[in-house]
Amino acid sequence: MSLLAVGSVAFDEVETPFGKCEKMLGGSASHFSISASYFTDVRLVAVVGGDFGAEERDVFATHGIDTSDLECIPEGKTFRWRGRYDYDLNVAHTLDTQLNVFAEFKPKLSEAAKKSRLLFLGNIQPDLQREVREQVPNAELVALDTMNLWIGSTRESLQKTIECVDVMIINDAEARQLTDIPNLIKAARKILSWGPKALVVKRGEYGAALFTKDNYFAIPAYPLEAVFDPTGAGDTFAGGFMGYLASQEALDEAAMRRAMIFGSVMASFNVEEFGTERVKRLTPDEINTRFRTFKQMTHFEEIPFARTVVSSQ
Repeated sequence: MSLLAVGSVAFDEVETPFGKCEKMLGGSASHFSISASYFTDVRLVAVVGGDFGAEERDVFATHGIDTSDLECIPEGKTFRWRGRYDYDLNVAHTLDTQLNVFAEFKPKLSEAAKKSRLLFLGNIQPDLQREVREQVPNAELVALDTMNLWIGSTRESLQKTIECVDVMIINDAEARQLTDIPNLIKAARKILSWGPKALVVKRGEYGAALFTKDNYFAIPAYPLEAVFDPTGAGDTFAGGFMGYLASQEALDEAAMRRAMIFGSVMASFNVEEFGTERVKRLTPDEINTRFRTFKQMTHFEEIPFARTVVSSQ
């Protein structure tokens, strides 16, 4: 059941039309790990500074997340990001980025981490992602996330990394940017031709899509009356997706389709409050109830259509 997550742990400052939070736990590895912890055992590899205190560590401890490989540089400061969302919550406006200790991050994996069954390579420099991948050669399934920064500045390195993973998780704009193809289906086919067995495309308020060599599966976003803060929703989706897969014996397409639903369920909780606040206090009953609602929402009865031809005689 073990799942290894490598990425960033950060402090975020976020303002939306509905409120403001000046300091909250953030970073790709944080959102991912907390989400995945509801389904499986998670080990976290990241780096923080001396300002990362007991309150933040308790969030990981409460969820049973193994932080043995969480590096701390006492004299340094934790990665910080400040951003704003306007009424189009699909677009984040970055106001300030302070990489701090994350600027020199070199993931250090323990022997236990190298034996993880599943591996998630969070949004970090592609060369580092590839180095981590090489240290976990026996992982049954490896997933990769990225962002427009790496697509624009390290495209060649990123493609090399994509070639050695099983699943790529990306949003629709990034898929188009990565391939220079405006049509999402054609873009997906090109990415799959590089090696991954599956491609997951996050589409924000429009849901998500799963592409494999032979099939296509799409789901809507869970309908919400209030979306408060979308920060970390994509990583929370990935956490639900990979966490559920880690709890399954068979890592086939059927399991991936169910994992897509759980990923969307977890992301729907994430956006209801700032940062990790909503997700970190979830209960299994809340998750399963929303999963069942999602199933009912997307279910339809199969009745073949046959046109009745009325004779003119």
